[in-house]
Amino acid sequence: MRFRPCIDIHQGVVKQIVGSTLTDSSDQSPTTNFQAEKPAEWFASLYRQDHLTGGHVIQLGPGNEKAAKEALEAWPNGMQIGGGIHLDNARQWIDTGASAVIVTSWVFHDGTVDMDRLKKLAASIGKNRLVLDLSCRKKENSYIIVTNRWQTFTREVIDFRLLDKLSRYCDEYLIHAVDVEGKCRGIEISLVELLGKWRGLPITYAGGIHSMDDINQIQELGKGHIDFTVGSALDIFGGTQLKYQDLARQFGC
Repeated sequence: MRFRPCIDIHQGVVKQIVGSTLTDSSDQSPTTNFQAEKPAEWFASLYRQDHLTGGHVIQLGPGNEKAAKEALEAWPNGMQIGGGIHLDNARQWIDTGASAVIVTSWVFHDGTVDMDRLKKLAASIGKNRLVLDLSCRKKENSYIIVTNRWQTFTREVIDFRLLDKLSRYCDEYLIHAVDVEGKCRGIEISLVELLGKWRGLPITYAGGIHSMDDINQIQELGKGHIDFTVGSALDIFGGTQLKYQDLARQFGC
């Protein structure tokens, strides 16, 4: 199990927000837990200094390209990039310095995975450069993938069948538990338990982590196969429960 660091960028600034409050509306601002004074490249340089690879830079909406590029240039081939990625710009982000691109909404159409788009993207940049974001929300007793800033429910349920099917075209999965994202109230236990029973590609879990107890629970339920990322609870993002240096030292590469 590894600690995968993150840099979430909103309106050109590194922030930690409550995921379920992010919308396309210009009249409604998301709930923000933290807004950094330091630029995105500062965080990328910190991760580079501590040899933390496989983290992700996420563009939360438009207007973040400059900050994202500066972060990738500060840690070349050390971080993945997500947010607004599609067939026409994926190669450009790889050339800018991303180790891989993270894609979600673009590969969905009419509520299901568009396999033609997925295959074309994998063929264009290589399976080993593609991470699928399968972030989800709970509906009844299932975890349903959500797109479009996590506001639109698809018809795709996270289960072994889907994970097996998509694994032929990507290198790993990033999965946010959207209902608890940014709330620092504990992880989505049943989701982690489900993912821990699947033995396939690497998976990074995000959402609700606020203490070492949560991280230990991920390690136990995931049988050591699920990586994790921490946002609002981390001291470098204004949190008080978890120290970045402790996680980097204990769960780094």
